[in-house]
Amino acid sequence: MNSTSGPADFGRVDADGTVYVRTADGERVVGQIPDVEAAEALAFYTRRYEALEVEVGLLETRVRGGALSPEEARHSISSVRTTVSTANAVGDLQSLVDRLDALAPLLAEQAEARKAERSKQLEATRETKERMVAEAETLAQGNDWRGGVNRFRALLEEWKALPRIDRATDDALWHRFSAARTTYTRRRKAQFAEQAVKRDAAKAAKEEIIAEARELANSTEWGPTAGAFRELMTRWKAAGSAPRDIDDQLWAEFRGIQDEFFNARASVLSEQDAEFKANLEAKLTLLDEAEASLLPVTDLAAARAGFRSFLERYNAYGRVPREQMRTLDARVKSLESAVRSAEEDEWRRTDPQARARAEETVGMLSAEIEKLTEKAAKATARGDKAAAAKANDSIATYQTWLDQAKATLADFNR
Repeated sequence: MNSTSGPADFGRVDADGTVYVRTADGERVVGQIPDVEAAEALAFYTRRYEALEVEVGLLETRVRGGALSPEEARHSISSVRTTVSTANAVGDLQSLVDRLDALAPLLAEQAEARKAERSKQLEATRETKERMVAEAETLAQGNDWRGGVNRFRALLEEWKALPRIDRATDDALWHRFSAARTTYTRRRKAQFAEQAVKRDAAKAAKEEIIAEARELANSTEWGPTAGAFRELMTRWKAAGSAPRDIDDQLWAEFRGIQDEFFNARASVLSEQDAEFKANLEAKLTLLDEAEASLLPVTDLAAARAGFRSFLERYNAYGRVPREQMRTLDARVKSLESAVRSAEEDEWRRTDPQARARAEETVGMLSAEIEKLTEKAAKATARGDKAAAAKANDSIATYQTWLDQAKATLADFNR
């Protein structure tokens, strides 16, 4: 009711307490309250109107504020309109109906806005699903078997959370997404099956390598066995990976066998190193003593005996560190060469044929000098100074040769 009207303007009360409301279609009975004042009876139904007025106001607020969807708003308006039209209340019911009807243009605007927003959302959803389909199809052709399955799971959850678009488009996109997911799953299973075959083959190969390693573990042929272990390691790396937990166990076993062999070798070689070092020190001492006593060779017999004694004592000691072998061998060969050189000199000195040749040379040169001396004397006697000088020069030359020959002959007489 407006501020200039009152309950009496829209209703009345009969003497028997019957209450009427006035509408555009005439009066109609809204109720009866006997044995009360007319004003009190009218006020009762007026309060019902006021409650309707509040309800209409609240609905207007919700509709204008967009709290209801256009469809929900239409349903609520229709329901309240029916309530107002048939209400057992006294007041300007038509004005309430008019207020409800006045919301129709707003609802139309809201419906159009909702439609536009819905269209925008559906377009965004379509673009999102197309992007997801494109990503799924790319994943389906890739080989990211670990990350890909997690990504497909995330994409599926995202797809479920999106609204449907038009049925044909939505179904087509879903078909592509699902096909990509199926393709990826099949390829992934095939890959894992192939890997399982390879891992089983690797497991068998590594078990065979371990069996061979066990046969080598107690070998004391350090060099060849170490080479055999290196060959096994090369085969191990080429075998590939067995299933992870089994692969770790196999490696631990193989590594343990290797450690057993190489630790034993290290222990023995450590002992050998100490032995070789002691041998080196002993051999160096013998070499120092031999070089001091035998060189230079002045007494061949003593040198021979001393060298033989040296070799016996020297060879009695075992091996020395590898890096010292060449130096030691060079010093031993130097001693041996000195003794052998002295032997060769002695042989040449005592060779009968060489002695005869030396004596023959001395005799020949002496005879030639005698001839030249006689020739020089005759040239001097006849006054041929040139012939005498030439003969004397030849005598000087032959005398030099004779001195050398006599020196050689003297070596044989020592």
